[in-house]
Amino acid sequence: MEYHNPVLLKESVDGLNIQPGGVYVDVTFGGGGHSMEILKRLNEKGKLLAFDQDKDALKNAIDDPRFMLINENFRFLKRFLRFYGHTSVDGILGDFGVSSHQFDEPERGFSTRFESVLDMRMNQHAALSAVEVINDYDEKNLRKILLEYGELRAAAGMARMIVTFRKTKPITTSEQLKAALGKFVPKHKEHKILAQVFQAIRIEVNQELEVLKEFLLQTTEVLKTGGRLSLISYHSLEDRLVKRFMRNGLFEGEPEKDIYGRAEVPFRAIGKFIVPSEEEISRNSRARSAKLRIAEK
Repeated sequence: MEYHNPVLLKESVDGLNIQPGGVYVDVTFGGGGHSMEILKRLNEKGKLLAFDQDKDALKNAIDDPRFMLINENFRFLKRFLRFYGHTSVDGILGDFGVSSHQFDEPERGFSTRFESVLDMRMNQHAALSAVEVINDYDEKNLRKILLEYGELRAAAGMARMIVTFRKTKPITTSEQLKAALGKFVPKHKEHKILAQVFQAIRIEVNQELEVLKEFLLQTTEVLKTGGRLSLISYHSLEDRLVKRFMRNGLFEGEPEKDIYGRAEVPFRAIGKFIVPSEEEISRNSRARSAKLRIAEK
């Protein structure tokens, strides 16, 4: 089984408009599929730096003098680029969400398919795992997470059930969580609802939306004028942040305008968003919800 099937591979790398001697960044290295495609388009002077906080991804490091893999969260983009001598780059690619490898390893606790310990940490050395979120957060915080990150209408009832259930025994496995949620997970909707619950907890464990915001703000500083952002999102919460930032340079509200009514914004969108073809979805069902947006500084 492949570590990770790169989604929208050609489209996302095409979106970078690669200059053969340029410096590029892949902030979500994973199995290295996007990185390998970028390297194919660089000459001997080109450089590619990749980030991945998951130590499992280190096994996939590419043996190429033009390539460097940084075992860190991409929220530290600017810091590590500077550390390795790069104050500006020509393009940045990001393929957010969970890799196939993380979903397919039962002990990582990302998938609803397995009876496994609830972990969900992308960085296995991080202190906070799903077990702590489910057993230590109060009802109000659990409700907030399930509502905001899982977009679950029954968030209040679910949070109450989790708190009641854990009084008798800690909830440490996926099966225990399913049992705790009971009536909120009817058989005919089980997969969809559990996927939303797992998404909500995973986003909290990994601070995914905060990390994405920190990263996006740094892209305006590290990208050269004319440099490209090519970003793939998998759910509406991520995509909304990417879309707003590419359009306004902000996550909320509208940019200030000058006396002529013109807004100063850092990026211009390149085309409309791109989704996978039916053929790609048939080959890789996890591509189904992917949405690619490209912008130029």
